[in-house]
Amino acid sequence: MMNKDQKKQYINDMTTQFDKSEAVIVTHYQGLTVSQLDDLRKRMREHGIIFKITKNRITKLALEKTKCKEISKLFTGPTAVALSEDAITSAKILTKFSKENENLKILGGIMGKDILDVAGVQNVATLPTLDEARAKIVGILRSPAQKIASILLAPASKIAILALEKSKK
Repeated sequence: MMNKDQKKQYINDMTTQFDKSEAVIVTHYQGLTVSQLDDLRKRMREHGIIFKITKNRITKLALEKTKCKEISKLFTGPTAVALSEDAITSAKILTKFSKENENLKILGGIMGKDILDVAGVQNVATLPTLDEARAKIVGILRSPAQKIASILLAPASKIAILALEKSKK
């Protein structure tokens, strides 16, 4: 049991974490073993995501003072929460883990100011991460430059053949 000071500290800590997190995803973890929870926490920690088992009643008190107060109804039963700056990565990890372990159930969450249901979290999980999006953009931008460079570096005879073929069309 927590004493009054510990509860106040818990509420302050949770309020701070909810306010500074860009994404909050709420789950039920009932039926997961300790080793499965440790594995999930490890996967989350590798990406700077906090995965925390919550105390519902006092977590709801912490939520009252934050931008996340709309999701307080999700905090019933054996609840755990993922708090992160990157909604896509946390949604991907939780969605993948819930497919591997049916005992982890995603309830919903919040991303920025948008409230997400289960389908919303799964949709976010299909989006590319920031690094994946950057790689795609670089690939798109590099492709035309490579074509131009290969044409410029080709011998003059190849350019003449290419021009002849284009003129026949």
